[in-house]
Amino acid sequence: MAEALLALADGTVYKGTSCGAEGETAGEVVFNTSLTGYPEVLTDPSYKGQIVTMTYPLIGNYGLHEEDFESRGPMVEGFIVKEASPYPSSWRSKTGLSEFLRKHGIVGIQGIDTRALTRRIRERGVIEGVISTIDLDPKSLLAKARACPGLIGRDLVKEVTCRTSYEWNQGTWNLESGYRHPVPEPRFSVIAMDFGIKLNILRKLVEHGCQVTVIPATTSAAE
Repeated sequence: MAEALLALADGTVYKGTSCGAEGETAGEVVFNTSLTGYPEVLTDPSYKGQIVTMTYPLIGNYGLHEEDFESRGPMVEGFIVKEASPYPSSWRSKTGLSEFLRKHGIVGIQGIDTRALTRRIRERGVIEGVISTIDLDPKSLLAKARACPGLIGRDLVKEVTCRTSYEWNQGTWNLESGYRHPVPEPRFSVIAMDFGIKLNILRKLVEHGCQVTVIPATTSAAE
């Protein structure tokens, strides 16, 4: 596995190995304490602009399936894990974690103490960081991390909203029958403005008898 470095703007550098795409990425480093649900985390629009650290020590053991996604594709800027499972085991799995990250150009790092990193973030607050597999000079990466502009003033909504309006008719998923179908006669007509909406919110609306139309966040009242 290729060597990888994570540098934080506070001067901390972590050495690990790559578990995703080759390259370099920068963003606000945050953490998630979920034991499962990493496919949802990777595709959650609320993580746009952020590098996500998973505190649970083994991530990727059940692979990924698009039925679990919260958007059309990955939203995180980078991914940090203690260990990325190389052998996903689930009858639902369509792809492994590292394969998914490489396919979508997401830089990831594994082999670092993610709980120590989480404590640092919790104690010091928001920290900008850089993950790289191509620049392995700690001083260079620290300079890049300190130069990160952060999320203040960045219009993330424009980056995650849909470009055109569309109808949504997919209900929630269950083991026996897959996605539920919309009711023949919807009880409500809902216009959902997409400020980074999760797909499961739309699925729940359909399940509760709503006819759902999703529109871009830039849509005016007149439109």
